[in-house]
Amino acid sequence: MMNQTTQGYPYHPIPFTQVRIKDAFWSSRIETSCAVTIPYDFEKCESTGRIDNFAKAGGLMEGAYQGLHFNDSDVFKVIEGAAYALLIRQDAKLEAYVDEVIEKIAAAQEDDGYLYTPRTIDPQNVPDHSGTERWSRLIYSHELYNMGHLYEAAVAYYQATGKRTLLDVALKNADMIAAVFGPHGRRDVPGHQEIEMGLVKLFHVTGDEKYLTLAKFFLDERGVASGHTLYGAYAQDHIPVIEQQEAVGHAVRAVYMYAGMADVAALTGNHAYIEAMETLWDNVVSKKMALTGGLGALHEGEAFGANYELPNLTAYNETCSAIASIFWNHRLFLLTGQSKYIDILERTLYNGFLSGVSLDGKAFFYVNPLSCDGVYPFNSDHTLTRQEWFNCSCCPTNVVRLLPALSGYIYAVQQDALYVNLYMTNQGTVQIENSDIEITQNTNYPWDGRIKISLHAKQPTHFSLRLRWPGWAAGQPVPGDLYRYLNAEPQTLPTITLDGQAVEAVVSEDGYLTITRQWDGPHMLEFEIPMPVQRVVSHAHVEELVGKVALERGPIVYTFEGIDHQGKVLDMALDTDSPFEIKHDASLLGGITTLTGAAKAGAGEAQTCIAIPYYAWGHRGIGEMSVWLNQD
Repeated sequence: MMNQTTQGYPYHPIPFTQVRIKDAFWSSRIETSCAVTIPYDFEKCESTGRIDNFAKAGGLMEGAYQGLHFNDSDVFKVIEGAAYALLIRQDAKLEAYVDEVIEKIAAAQEDDGYLYTPRTIDPQNVPDHSGTERWSRLIYSHELYNMGHLYEAAVAYYQATGKRTLLDVALKNADMIAAVFGPHGRRDVPGHQEIEMGLVKLFHVTGDEKYLTLAKFFLDERGVASGHTLYGAYAQDHIPVIEQQEAVGHAVRAVYMYAGMADVAALTGNHAYIEAMETLWDNVVSKKMALTGGLGALHEGEAFGANYELPNLTAYNETCSAIASIFWNHRLFLLTGQSKYIDILERTLYNGFLSGVSLDGKAFFYVNPLSCDGVYPFNSDHTLTRQEWFNCSCCPTNVVRLLPALSGYIYAVQQDALYVNLYMTNQGTVQIENSDIEITQNTNYPWDGRIKISLHAKQPTHFSLRLRWPGWAAGQPVPGDLYRYLNAEPQTLPTITLDGQAVEAVVSEDGYLTITRQWDGPHMLEFEIPMPVQRVVSHAHVEELVGKVALERGPIVYTFEGIDHQGKVLDMALDTDSPFEIKHDASLLGGITTLTGAAKAGAGEAQTCIAIPYYAWGHRGIGEMSVWLNQD
């Protein structure tokens, strides 16, 4: 079965099943995620007892509950990723394995639909402050959070295979929750948001409005002390969601909530939600986001810091929050058609997200700092390297939900307009006004800005082709003034050729180059986005970045590792004027483009510096690293 296009949003993404990525950069990562990381995650879920917990709860085996109270969610996330992998390629062995896991999940469900294995196995000894009664401590228990991931997995697996077993489990559970919670029932909210997005997916697949109503109830009940003791800013339960103006508390919880608000707003037309999200987004992007797109500055509470509180060595920037940010920003684009949201999505995708998984797909950063001194154990298990697994492994199981579905972020349509949002070699089919349009991109992006796009309209079709002109190409690293380019030169628009003839290029206010015409048969479009090396400085209110500078080229944020600089980079000063040599090294770190320039060592002597993409750091041993260097 085909993946459903999101309904309700005015801008419709082209499903990832209709687009195949074929470039050297992303295709290998997608293949690694499908062939390596998904099986690896399942193996870890087996060896750590996560899957056995379902068998124990279902009476299929004896034993005590193993692990953290939210471990059920990890299994659901890997199933979702496996469903996406099955949608892009058949794998009978993987499908048969997932069917076996689903049988254990179905067995673990209680008769009324409740599903939370730690309480079913031993209700008097549920770990981690979950309480002895159902729903008694929602701030801790993750009972509702787990179900959100169940719903998303169930819908994905149904769409991939047509099999209903997991979907029926999800619907039975959601029906039970809808009977318990609501204005005339229990007035409480999830301690960790996620179920809101899952409920919307159940609504899409069933058309049953009670799931949408319940999602909206959980959002509207936050910050309302009419039925529960408020959980506070940590859980975004301090004031109603439509009154929230600053991103606070646990970053993943917050951004999952924002994404859920976007889903509900798209379906209900709730303008108060949209206004609140725009305010929150402005706060995040202009005051609380790392240059890499990372969110959640603080280890304490995995939380957003105060405005402009953006540390380097102690930055948290959880991989899950980067994934949540990608989800949220894509939804904001689908609501508004504004390219600025794709700018943040792209920045996060290539930097804050990609750093979280190793090149071989079997080691992970939970935490993604902006510098490392080789001593401070920043990763969540108090280590300095990517780890094969964590006691809390939300990040390793989350990455597989994104990579197999990445091609669904490239294109979108809105009436008679085709949006090209991301640049990577791919081939796909889109439908505009009931006409099939074959589209192919060829590019060496992100290392090169030259792009070729071929379109083949099967029948004459009048539409606008809208090509995102990235903010970094327009001289602005991010919307707002949190970061800016030092001595940036105005970038001229490229010459765009259509079938060998130059066409006028004008960037609209929403950030797109637009070509409107009658398309008939094959056409070839060529243009180049300039990719100079840019020096970045931050807003003066970011205390840790005063007097420091970072490097970007295209969508890639760069960093410096000690292994390339006699072990020392933290005291290094970057020359602010000298040029950089740009060189692609196919043999280094999976193939990267390096930047080589002039710097000064801590004692002031001149030296050569080499910058590598931030996402690739940490593959060559423990040592110093820094995105931000002193300005010389």
